[in-house]
Amino acid sequence: MVNLSSTPACELDRFIKDHLPADTSFHAELRADIDFICAFLKERCFQGAAHPVRVSRVVMGEHTMLKGRSEANLVVFLNDLPSFEDQLNLQGEFIEEIRKRLCQLQQEKTLQVKLEVQSSEQPSSKSLSFTLSSPQLQQEVEFDVQPAYDVLFALRNNHKPDPQIYTKTYAYLISVCTTLKKEGEFSTCFMELRQNFLKHREPKLKSLIRLVKHWYQLCKEKLGKPLPPQYALELLTVYAWESGSRDCEFNTAQGFRTVLELVTKYQWLRIYWTLYYDFRNKKVSDYLHKQLKKTRPVILDPADPTRNVAGSNPLCWRLLAKEAASWLQCPCFRTCDMSLVHSWEVLTKVEFPQECVLL
Repeated sequence: MVNLSSTPACELDRFIKDHLPADTSFHAELRADIDFICAFLKERCFQGAAHPVRVSRVVMGEHTMLKGRSEANLVVFLNDLPSFEDQLNLQGEFIEEIRKRLCQLQQEKTLQVKLEVQSSEQPSSKSLSFTLSSPQLQQEVEFDVQPAYDVLFALRNNHKPDPQIYTKTYAYLISVCTTLKKEGEFSTCFMELRQNFLKHREPKLKSLIRLVKHWYQLCKEKLGKPLPPQYALELLTVYAWESGSRDCEFNTAQGFRTVLELVTKYQWLRIYWTLYYDFRNKKVSDYLHKQLKKTRPVILDPADPTRNVAGSNPLCWRLLAKEAASWLQCPCFRTCDMSLVHSWEVLTKVEFPQECVLL
């Protein structure tokens, strides 16, 4: 592959188009196989089980898949599961059932691409992953499988739900997470809202996200150490565009540079969105104030106020920030006359009301 760092700024769009998207034939096969796996799990999981819990649907979370190797989430939503607490307590049992069914499917070899369920070191592990790959096309996607309480079941077919429904749900979520000290534990329950946050974005913004993810993977390969979550970089990219451009045909090098500069300023980052939750309910507002006053970086999941996507390891950010700083002088940020492109003017912190804003 052509080296990103030595690609001139004026050729970044071509670099993204030629080198980053997943192979189209693999993507088509992958989508067909994922649909088959979703139907398989919905039909086969918990057959004959005494409890009423069944798979209601399976959702794949990924919009900007890369050529080569990518990562994605597969959330198995469960109906007749009454609470977040039940999801937490029964998670091991659900994981083992899903693992058993995926292993069964692996033996049947009915998919177009190769399925390989990752072995677990512990019999009662609460994590499960599998890969779908095409050795011929040198393409692979690793899926992290997570069972989830279908808390938004009532909202699925309602395109414009009453905002109060969201408010009640988030107030309940906050209550459970603070009581159990499990903040961010149930973020997968809101996968569809997270998907909607990115789904209808401008195509060029999605291309920029793909470029940032590629840069992140290069850093990961070079440093070989834990880095901040990739999703934090995706959200930083959205924030950079929303705050600094909003143009459908922006300069890619400027957008890329802005994201890397934000990474170097990680100690000041405080970013959140109010698409699904806001400050108009006292319980939610009080919680948001506590979240936003925590040690930075703070990047709240747009779909889950209890999850700081930035994580809690400043060393990870320090490593990535150092790498980002070294990249800022690369040819990919220089124009044809070799001058550096300018970044967008973006604040590192989003202000918030100092008290609850009641309607």
